[in-house]
Amino acid sequence: MRLGERIHRIERATGLDRAVTAMQRVTDRIPEGGVRDVLHGVQLGHPLHPLLVQVPIGAWLSAAVLDFTPGSERAARRLVDVGLVASLPAALAGSTDWSQQQQRHKRVGVVHAGLNTVATMLYGASSLARHSGRHGLGKALGMAGLGVVSVSGLLGAHISYALSGGANHADHVPDRIPDGWHDIGTLSEFPEGRPVHGVLGDIPLVIVRTGSDVHVMADECVHMGGPLSQGEYADGCVTCPWHGSTFRVTDGSVVNGPATTSQPVLRTRVRDGIVSVRRADAGVAVPAQRAEEAAAEKTRAKGSARG
Repeated sequence: MRLGERIHRIERATGLDRAVTAMQRVTDRIPEGGVRDVLHGVQLGHPLHPLLVQVPIGAWLSAAVLDFTPGSERAARRLVDVGLVASLPAALAGSTDWSQQQQRHKRVGVVHAGLNTVATMLYGASSLARHSGRHGLGKALGMAGLGVVSVSGLLGAHISYALSGGANHADHVPDRIPDGWHDIGTLSEFPEGRPVHGVLGDIPLVIVRTGSDVHVMADECVHMGGPLSQGEYADGCVTCPWHGSTFRVTDGSVVNGPATTSQPVLRTRVRDGIVSVRRADAGVAVPAQRAEEAAAEKTRAKGSARG
């Protein structure tokens, strides 16, 4: 059996649910709003946790290399200490992401967190041994810690890649939209100020009408694929019903996490009461698109006048 299949068994291990519930109570204490957004990586544009974990893993791996280099005890001890300090913000960011994932992710994540705790304790003991001059013991404990954190890293990679725990769940949408304009319905079909579900071929869309303006985004939330059309609309934003990610409808930008990247938006056009959409470049707002359409109409009108 492949190693990945063995890890999939953890996803189905309902016996871990009590530990998941206990850990959820702890992570729920992380303040909502700006603190969580920073820990998720909203300002960064992608999850912060994978970036932070490079420091403790890199420091501990470097310490292991120095442990085989004579006369490097002091440098190795410093690297072990750096890894211990850096593991704290990495764990905080990771637990924040974990708290806003699905149950399968959480089961693997709670084992991942448990292994990281064991690794940190081993490195803490290694640091104490090194500082007291027992370098042989410190090296042995450090190697044990590196082994545990390596296994934990496999679980972290499984969450990120096999389960798409930190991936963009809607990035594929723009690539699936054919070139040109495509009708999606009449203006009267879309109620005012409420997100509704629509489709373009087999691509799900969320459509919000505000007066004569129509805003269209991919319906699958970039965070975990939640249906934005079942969410709430307020103050120019749609909030995902699953984990509370909030996006501005004009350009798909993230207002509140846990989502860290913008929601794909489509350009819109209303002609003779028919709403049409087409692919849009990332970050292009609907008002700018409408201005572009107006300029094109003006150019066509001038051409007709000359004729």
